[in-house]
Amino acid sequence: RGWTVHIPGLVDLNFNPTFFTGAALMVAMFAIQHHGARSTARVQKCLAVLVLIPLAVAGLAPIVTGNIHAEHFENFVPPSARDSAVDGTWDRGGWTLFLGAMYMGAWTTYGFETAVCYTSELKNPERDTFKSIFSAGLFCMAFFMVIPFAFQGFFGRDELLKPGIADGTGIAEALGNMLGGNRVVTKIYVMLMILALFLSIMTAMAGSSRTLYQGSKDGWLPKFLSTVNKNGAPTGAMWTDFGFNLFLLALAADAQGYYFVLAVSNVGYLTFNFLNLNAGWIHRLDSAHLPRPWRAPTALLALNTLLAFVNALFLGAGAKVWGYSSALWAGLGFAALILPVFAFRHYVQDGGKFPEQAVKELGLEEGDAGKRRAGALPYFALFGGAAIVLWANWFFELPA
Repeated sequence: RGWTVHIPGLVDLNFNPTFFTGAALMVAMFAIQHHGARSTARVQKCLAVLVLIPLAVAGLAPIVTGNIHAEHFENFVPPSARDSAVDGTWDRGGWTLFLGAMYMGAWTTYGFETAVCYTSELKNPERDTFKSIFSAGLFCMAFFMVIPFAFQGFFGRDELLKPGIADGTGIAEALGNMLGGNRVVTKIYVMLMILALFLSIMTAMAGSSRTLYQGSKDGWLPKFLSTVNKNGAPTGAMWTDFGFNLFLLALAADAQGYYFVLAVSNVGYLTFNFLNLNAGWIHRLDSAHLPRPWRAPTALLALNTLLAFVNALFLGAGAKVWGYSSALWAGLGFAALILPVFAFRHYVQDGGKFPEQAVKELGLEEGDAGKRRAGALPYFALFGGAAIVLWANWFFELPA
């Protein structure tokens, strides 16, 4: 039970038990983070050990015991429609569904980059930044290969398409079945999935609040976001993050709104990802002389730039797959809201100048924008990315 508030042009806001449960979890996570990065990291490490070790055991068990069925990896074709168990073909509609899966897969797997949000709080950024992002990446690669492989090999397509797996409510039972189906083991995995939810919420809130904080310090976002408490926690950003997430939680409190929030928010995320990956080579050209916590090899920068345009393809083709044909345009509209926010900070609060410290970190002096060695190349990159997104959105269509 609950009540609903309708906002024209948006999915309804639902204030139901799902919303209040999620809000309670967010309050608990906020309280932990209020004590600073060190206490937050300690709790995250404990949760990670409690969740990841049993998850690895469940994923490795069918591999070790020989319960991976080779026939479950034969005749891979896309479904005839989303959530359908009927085989389709590798036609335009089939590729659209595939790219839609990659679109949401990007949202699922790229999150380990949150490790770099803590660079300024590390004891030795030059050493620890690389260690944190590299180790987080290796962990994610291992789990995102082993667990899906085990699920596919143990259950097969028909089992994986059952509602309990598709909506996530049956994941704990599935993990228990991979270890023999004991009821006690299954209940343990139910508790572990709740802890995993705690971990994901804490990671998302900590990373996003520090992104807002750093954006404020660099002169991109309003000044109040750089407010910190006595423990060094960015409380201004945390409260803003908390309030906005409550709004999103109300949108996502039913199944229809859940997919709307995922599809639309991922537009903003992949747009940011595209800009971020391209920023690497632009920074290398414009500020090659500046010291860095870690200097990426040139070959890796080139690969990342290529992957940025691959993500643009996922964005253009995949946004429409998740139940909303206009998800791309709604997401771009939400993303565009950052423009008046930046204009307020830069022109109203700062009088058209960037903060002195941000300018110094780029090796510049106030009023000196520096030499733009990248020239017009960044604009070509933006144009190319936009062209791929628009073309993919026009060309790829869902199966009839």
